[in-house]
Amino acid sequence: MAKALYGHIGQVPDKRLLEEVAQLRARVRNLESELAELRAQEHQQQLDDAEELMRLSEPALT
Repeated sequence: MAKALYGHIGQVPDKRLLEEVAQLRARVRNLESELAELRAQEHQQQLDDAEELMRLSEPALT
């Protein structure tokens, strides 16, 4: 087991693999940012809808 670990640690990382990991991390950051933006928009829409309901002059159910 120790030899296997040593062999794994001693290897030079593949440049293509490092580039792919960097691209994937950037993509994840972009998707997380987009998700946060969509959640904020959804939250704002819910607030706007609640305000609209509060403006009704009569109750919706009578």
